[in-house]
Amino acid sequence: MAGITDAKFCLKLIPFGFDMVTLGGYNIDPDTINAGEKILQRGRPEFSIKEEDYFDVVYNQAKEIKENWNGLVSVNLRSTTPDPIIEISRIKEVDVVEINAHCRQSEITEIGCGQAMLQDLEILEEFSAEVVKKSSTKVSLKFRANVTNLDNLAIAKAVESAGCDFIHIDAMKPGFNYADWDIIQEISQNIETFLIGNNSIVDIDSAKKMLSAGANGISIARAAMGGRINFDLSKI
Repeated sequence: MAGITDAKFCLKLIPFGFDMVTLGGYNIDPDTINAGEKILQRGRPEFSIKEEDYFDVVYNQAKEIKENWNGLVSVNLRSTTPDPIIEISRIKEVDVVEINAHCRQSEITEIGCGQAMLQDLEILEEFSAEVVKKSSTKVSLKFRANVTNLDNLAIAKAVESAGCDFIHIDAMKPGFNYADWDIIQEISQNIETFLIGNNSIVDIDSAKKMLSAGANGISIARAAMGGRINFDLSKI
């Protein structure tokens, strides 16, 4: 969650049974950094980091987590080119770099980043494959399901073809307060890549439904906004 999930926030959640925590999303190239500043100016949380500082910031945040916990650290990253993401993958304290093809803020999509990356699957696959080929860590890609006029399964297959280790899906179901489990089921039945299901996981029941739909793992965001969750992950 941009502007929120730094090391201090992530460490609050360690006692609740997570296997991996995600830092970011961070803007790490000139275009996304500029877009992030515009988002900040209208009052939405963002991490404000200068281009020359982003590597050190991510390094220090990941290091702080690793010094206090032996789980996995992922970093969600926005960039219009693969190179800055590949650079972050060389931080030894980082286990996973995650390509952000999820953000729907207009300042980000107008520069062809975030959710806009889903509009051209050939470019999405090429971008992801470049990150996979040159990264020193595992690679995840997060995208939002049910974007108008886009094929969820085709997106997932493009990401799989690129060689990503994880596909992280925000299974948003517009107009409903629960996830689109049918989308998770369809995708899980047609790919082999480890599938992380996200959206509306607020208790044991919703977590189990996501896994029953076919997700290999779950992620929790909004339910953890307060730095804690109100259920025991070990009971899932």
